[in-house]
Amino acid sequence: MIGSWHATVFDCPNPDSLASFYEDLLGMIRLEHDDDGSWITIGDAPDRPALAFQKVSGYTPPQWPGQEIPQQLHLDVKVADLDLAEAQVLARGATSMDSGTETFRVFLDPAGHPFCLVAW
Repeated sequence: MIGSWHATVFDCPNPDSLASFYEDLLGMIRLEHDDDGSWITIGDAPDRPALAFQKVSGYTPPQWPGQEIPQQLHLDVKVADLDLAEAQVLARGATSMDSGTETFRVFLDPAGHPFCLVAW
């Protein structure tokens, strides 16, 4: 092993609002941030892998399902009830892509990154 996973980093126009969205979605807490608001990290605990959000000037969101600007990555979020979880993420600023099956649904976070709610 060369190293260990530290964080998955999202480019975005507003790290504070996107970090808040994922804090609510995943039940994580803020672990660190820059004073100027250009970098915020959230996670379960300081010694565990985290999600980080970095400010990018002139940010252009990915296009899904198109490939002009590829999605680059997406998160699958395990939920017990797809209908309830869908209502909750929409209330927090997600956009439904009206795509999926009986076991998953595709959304965009407030900065345009795709993610899936997955029933297990």
